[in-house]
Amino acid sequence: MSSKQSQGLSAWLVFLMAFAIGITVASNYYAQPLLHSITDDLHIAVKHAGLIIMAAQFSYAVGLLFITPLGDKIERKQLILTLMILSICGLIISAISKNLWMLVLGTAMTGLFSTVAQVLIPFAATLSRPEHRGKIVGTLMSGMLLGILLGRTFAGFVSSIADWHYVYWIASSIMTLVTLLLWLSLPTYKNNIDINYFQLLLSIGSLYKQEAVLRIRSLLAIISFALFSLLWTPLAFLLSDAPYHYSDFIIGLFGLAGAAGALGSPIVGKLSDQGKGWLATSIGLTLLLAAWLPLSIAKYSLVALIFGVILLDFAVQVTHVSNMNAIYQIRPEARSRMNTGYMVSYFIGGMLGSIASTYLYSNYGWIAIIISGTVLGLLGILCWVYYLRTVHHPKHKA
Repeated sequence: MSSKQSQGLSAWLVFLMAFAIGITVASNYYAQPLLHSITDDLHIAVKHAGLIIMAAQFSYAVGLLFITPLGDKIERKQLILTLMILSICGLIISAISKNLWMLVLGTAMTGLFSTVAQVLIPFAATLSRPEHRGKIVGTLMSGMLLGILLGRTFAGFVSSIADWHYVYWIASSIMTLVTLLLWLSLPTYKNNIDINYFQLLLSIGSLYKQEAVLRIRSLLAIISFALFSLLWTPLAFLLSDAPYHYSDFIIGLFGLAGAAGALGSPIVGKLSDQGKGWLATSIGLTLLLAAWLPLSIAKYSLVALIFGVILLDFAVQVTHVSNMNAIYQIRPEARSRMNTGYMVSYFIGGMLGSIASTYLYSNYGWIAIIISGTVLGLLGILCWVYYLRTVHHPKHKA
């Protein structure tokens, strides 16, 4: 292990880890462009459709809290492979679902164990050379965003030529192949940490108490991913209704527009390596607010909608990657637990955004989504400005 660590990561292994992260996280988002098809097929009320998305995000948050800290204690390759196999089992349950609760079960199981992505990222940060760490983390985060967004495109395409169940069958097959490649390619690694599982979990709270960087970055995580879910969860209903009336396939193609946000990851990684992560965060939060201007006329202009999707997803990715790089610069021995605390906050934000968006859209329409997004965007900027003025100085990397 020591030789692997000193040599850093090969281009092939970075690519494989990025792809594995993308395909596992994508499994939590296949349902989004399919919601109106799933509701029709399983006879689900629109107001209950958010349960599927909520199950994915809540279970992911639970997995982050109770599973990913194990990356600081047990052998990581074994943990990664086990989680991949269990996530595949969840996809198979979704593939054979005949009712809402069976689909929720499969989705929850997949979400719980797809937290393997959050074992892979700090693992890569540990294996990489310090001078390349920001760039590599940015690349892996690109894989994550592409998985989230292109997963929608993939799901929409498959659903347009076959039953929506096939989305999950194909995804489980791809994940099986990726698991085999990880088994062949990953090095073994284990931290020498002498605390039990419960002490491991409790120490996350201590990290929050001790590290202001973790606190502010987690707050920004809640806000940014809530904004992401606020847009993407009701988008399928907006696009399937008047004036668009788009099919699952066309709705899924909007993931290609959002995938442009992945371009922000390498840029943010380089800024972080240069000690300018604070600047990337400031840019990301500003764009998070600005995106709601074109989205405010999304019901009347397809061009404005596409531009707003690109801008918001770019901003979320810039903010997220700068957050991740900031927390990886402190407490190397606790990277998995720092990552756990941050990502639990991130997906709690996503879960709250999904619940709120389905309620707001079904009761008050698109205008309620715009107002909520604008208010949250302003809140993010205010929190960051307060942090910069009272706690942080830009000359510090985090």
